[in-house]
Amino acid sequence: MRLLIKNATCVLPSGLAAANILVDDGKILGVDPPVSARADEVIDAAGKHLIPGVIDDQVHFREPGLTHKEDLRTGSMACAKGGVTTFLEMPNTKPATITCDRLHEKLDLAASKSVVNFGFYVGATSDNIEDLQAAKRTPGIKIFIGSSTGDLLVDEQAALERIFAETTLPITAHCEDETTVRANAERLAGGKTLADHSRIRDHAAAEIATKRAIDLAVRHKHRFHVLHVSTAQETELLRDARPFVTAEACPHHLFFNVKDYGRLGSRIQMNPSIKTAEDGAALWQALLDGRIQVIATDHAPHTLDEKSKPYPQSPSGLPAVENSLALMLNEVNLGRCTLEQVVHWMCDAPARVWDIVGKGRIAEGYDADLVLIDLAKTATIRDEEQVTKSRWSPWDGVTLTGWPTHTWVGGRLVYAEGRFDEAVRGREAFFDHSRGGYWT
Repeated sequence: MRLLIKNATCVLPSGLAAANILVDDGKILGVDPPVSARADEVIDAAGKHLIPGVIDDQVHFREPGLTHKEDLRTGSMACAKGGVTTFLEMPNTKPATITCDRLHEKLDLAASKSVVNFGFYVGATSDNIEDLQAAKRTPGIKIFIGSSTGDLLVDEQAALERIFAETTLPITAHCEDETTVRANAERLAGGKTLADHSRIRDHAAAEIATKRAIDLAVRHKHRFHVLHVSTAQETELLRDARPFVTAEACPHHLFFNVKDYGRLGSRIQMNPSIKTAEDGAALWQALLDGRIQVIATDHAPHTLDEKSKPYPQSPSGLPAVENSLALMLNEVNLGRCTLEQVVHWMCDAPARVWDIVGKGRIAEGYDADLVLIDLAKTATIRDEEQVTKSRWSPWDGVTLTGWPTHTWVGGRLVYAEGRFDEAVRGREAFFDHSRGGYWT
């Protein structure tokens, strides 16, 4: 079926432009096609903006093993509501995705359940180098340099050197220095209040681990992506790290700071921890000047019962995929950034960082993963209206202006103003790592 979306203001690679978009067989057939072009369905999008689908390169959808918190169906529906048409999911499920067989099992599971497109990282351990070398059909390798348990913690320098030296896939990592975290926890007797969480997982823990990982990437000339940058110090490390290093920021580090613990408690308990307002300002500046290229959520839900446990029994993590785009569109309305910048950070840049073919842009031949947004729409985030299985948000009660209203995945309308077509199935993302990444 051919679809024509007409009269929208489109965010094209060349900038904002009024354009008509013709879609056929899951692809963008034409931008401003001839008026004689046939269409089976026409959407008049006058007064709205059309953007490429958001690519969230850091989510935890908890399947298999922890599906009482989230699963691939509910997580992908939350994506669709939020304008996210492709997610890349982390390997710390139960069992962890540390072999090619487990990677393929998750791909098969997602193909049967996910309403948006998907990809899965393969997790590094101290002794699975053969699987990391053999893995295909993946955006890359995920290393937990701190902040993990069991096989997924890789903290020994020799093991890290081998992974960077003997693999070819792009690498990404959770960077918090385990030695620093443990020493801080011992000094604070494990921590007694949520404020202690940011003292245990402090600035030094993040800076030491990020500096260590960047050094590995530069020495081995290996592409590396710094997840969830949380400190001003890390943004300084990024100044001279190209072309091998890219980085990202998350909404919770952009919008919350340690003063919000008193108001929001464990709802904003995260790893890496929330930092100061000054750190948040530094992250914004790094986004604006290009040192940080990507915005992703680190969507990591737990139930409210789990989050309500006293610290330090309360787990770290929060849900964000269905509100991340709206949070950024609100900033567009406030004049903090432009719509073109948001599309770069959330759509185009992640496609380039992870070599995702056919995604991240509105251009002829690209996949018809599209989101219609209403920059004038105002709505309030409510726990009870969340699609994520955990049914809560740290932004509960926050009113935003600028929201996605329609989401197409491969040319099929999966979400429209509160209604879902759960029969839609996303597709496995295709990664062409010969393309060379963001800086090429």
